[in-house]
Amino acid sequence: MLRSVLVLCFGVSLAMAADDPGNDDPWDKVKAIKSGAELRVYRKGSAQPLVVKMDEATDERLVIVNKNEQTSIAKEDIDRVDARPSSKRPVTKETKTTMSDTNADPRSAIPGPTPNRPGTTSSSSTGYTIGGKPDFETVYRRPVAPPKK
Repeated sequence: MLRSVLVLCFGVSLAMAADDPGNDDPWDKVKAIKSGAELRVYRKGSAQPLVVKMDEATDERLVIVNKNEQTSIAKEDIDRVDARPSSKRPVTKETKTTMSDTNADPRSAIPGPTPNRPGTTSSSSTGYTIGGKPDFETVYRRPVAPPKK
């Protein structure tokens, strides 16, 4: 009984150590980004980021697509990578219905080319609103080099 409890505790501690983000290389998050995701890539010495699409990432390079042109950037030339989460944008449907009583409207009795019949009329309209894109999230920041002695 004690042996099985110890084995269970050991297994749980191994699983927790494997899930600990402190053990992961920060570049692993970049490698996990799906192809086609929108990225902001900050290169060394550049004030403006590149806004590009993800193609793939290896241990040494980030391959991106910028205006239908594939380019690769060495990992050591990258200061930071931000990615936009690939969640679907919410679509909101709004339907508006208006009811009106033509008996209460004195203008309804005005003769015209088509006879106005007293009664209740309704009008309905539907509109769709597409939500905005989610904000970028930082997935990689180049580690600070230790000071030279």
